[in-house]
Amino acid sequence: MAAHKDLSMSNDIMKTSCWLMAIAGALVLEISANANEHTKDTLTTVKEKLAKGKAVLVDVREKFEWEDGHLKAAVLVPLSELREGRNNKEFAKALAKKLPGNKIIYCHCRSGGRVLSAAPILRALKYDVRPLKAGYRTLVESGFKKAK
Repeated sequence: MAAHKDLSMSNDIMKTSCWLMAIAGALVLEISANANEHTKDTLTTVKEKLAKGKAVLVDVREKFEWEDGHLKAAVLVPLSELREGRNNKEFAKALAKKLPGNKIIYCHCRSGGRVLSAAPILRALKYDVRPLKAGYRTLVESGFKKAK
């Protein structure tokens, strides 16, 4: 009889552990899914934060795209360079000279896709990254100034 109670308690503990692990797993998935979404900040908010010096605009397109046209307020940090340098301390130091760690980093690309790849790399380097869904042309059409 005592062995039966021990077995029953053991099963209850295992069931509870499985439920807790399932809940924890679901929370981790939810957090990581939300961490890699486009920002909810409006383009008006982005403009305001840039104007007040509270944010930096980063273009993660490649250099040839940048040379075809870019935003006046943007800093070029191509996704290919982020991928290559992600585990390199020297790259992180060089990036810190371009991107201040105490400001919001708004990332943009051509159409909002590459920013979702760039964001986790920048977050791993402790930046407050907010990927924009709006691409280059949409930003220009929304009043962001083109460089000459």
